[in-house]
Amino acid sequence: MKINAIGCIETTSISRGFQVADTMLKAADVELLINRTICPGKYMIVIAGDTDAVKASVKAGSEVADATEVDQFIIPNVHPQIFPAITGNVQVTNLQALGIIETFSVASLIEAADAAVKAADVELIQVHLAMAIGGKAYFTLTGDVAAVEAAIDAAVAEVKKKGLLVGKVVIPQPDPAILQDRI
Repeated sequence: MKINAIGCIETTSISRGFQVADTMLKAADVELLINRTICPGKYMIVIAGDTDAVKASVKAGSEVADATEVDQFIIPNVHPQIFPAITGNVQVTNLQALGIIETFSVASLIEAADAAVKAADVELIQVHLAMAIGGKAYFTLTGDVAAVEAAIDAAVAEVKKKGLLVGKVVIPQPDPAILQDRI
């Protein structure tokens, strides 16, 4: 399977979330990346695959989600840094400036992370998706100060399209201890 796109649907209903996931997997040849409950009592499905398959899968899932849909996205040509950052498989050896974006939805955060890494020469550290943080999501990235600022600006512009920005921070010289358990 060619994987060059990612798609996501968030629902307010856990039971409907299971149904949406099943529908998405049956609608097209996609790989299930994330299929779980998230805070506060929502459900998240993230799939990957060929762009056309992801589009078909998200369209079918969105129809089933109906009024329970909180947010959704499709990102064709997703940046390769997104997958390891979501799964927590990133090892940062050189922490430079630190950028953080926080959003009210998982979908808007993944879109913002993709925009950030496409806009500047930065390295995603972590994409944290709504577990134990009240349904919000955040990502961290590193690079030189100018690159981090450019990446954060691109991410903010993406998130503001949906009005779901909670906060943004750029720390030029972070103390490595603040990320001790994350790098």
